[in-house]
Amino acid sequence: MAEALELTVGERTVRVSNPDKVYFPQRGFTKGDVARYYLSVGDGALRALRDRPTTLQRFPEGVEGEFFFQKRAPKNLPEWIPTGRIAFPSGRHADEMCPTEPGAVLWAANLGCLTFHPWPVRRGDTEHPDELRIDLDPQPGTAYAEAVRAALELRNVLEGLGLTGWPKTSGGRGMHVFVPIAPEWTFPQVRRSAIAVARELERRDPERITTAWWKEERGTKIFVDYNQTARDRTIASAYSVRPFGHAPVSAPLRWEEVPDAVPEDFDLATMPTRFAEIGDVHAGMDEQASRLEAALELAARDERDHGLGDLPYPPEHPKVKGEPKRVQPSRAKK
Repeated sequence: MAEALELTVGERTVRVSNPDKVYFPQRGFTKGDVARYYLSVGDGALRALRDRPTTLQRFPEGVEGEFFFQKRAPKNLPEWIPTGRIAFPSGRHADEMCPTEPGAVLWAANLGCLTFHPWPVRRGDTEHPDELRIDLDPQPGTAYAEAVRAALELRNVLEGLGLTGWPKTSGGRGMHVFVPIAPEWTFPQVRRSAIAVARELERRDPERITTAWWKEERGTKIFVDYNQTARDRTIASAYSVRPFGHAPVSAPLRWEEVPDAVPEDFDLATMPTRFAEIGDVHAGMDEQASRLEAALELAARDERDHGLGDLPYPPEHPKVKGEPKRVQPSRAKK
């Protein structure tokens, strides 16, 4: 077994230990394969992570071993990788690594990081998100095809509000749509905008789409997970490797690709070829920041005209003024 692999990217040479360790037994992919993958898509992976406080989802023994989320920057973080201080809902703080060059992605991959979970903020201003992220989550009885249908209608909703969405596969059964925004609104305001978008999407297709927080109320629909915009909630970044046996990756898509592409098209073996041929299809994302005035006005109208206020926060989040009771409906009835 090779002792180490040295990969050069830009001005950095990153040492990858135990490159022959098998990380994906089903496909035979090794730790070295993961590192070479991130080298091949480095510009795209960095574009999704640049200057963002990032949580590392680490699998030091591969996808069949134990894993953990590392929020605080590792103690052996090189001096050339900066950090950003983020505040959790509890009020506690942490300094997370903020990649600024492709070498940082490789360095994290050597720690067994498969999936990167960046915050929707930049280290220069960690209180004002610059992305509104929408997670289309298939519930039992639904599949990726239903998420695609929801995503195409979501595009129409966003455009009606002056917002530009950028779609990607989650790497699992769902879809993500990221909307770059000017960093002028707080986390609660961005979440309120996401709720307004989700409710409008639900109104357009109530038989297939839901904003119900409680699983017992969702049925066989696509859940628009508005709470992915709550503070300290993150979504796997574009190009992240996902911890499933067939080694899929979260793949950025053009809108015209959405109807026909399927998650199985994009994995550790196929994405490097796609990237070499067409590059990062989301390369221009950061240049098209949208504004939230129309979405916030929709939220205000929902509350004023229909009595639709806030929705429940995640269970670990401190109680927020005006938030509905966090009681499962079946338990509330009892």
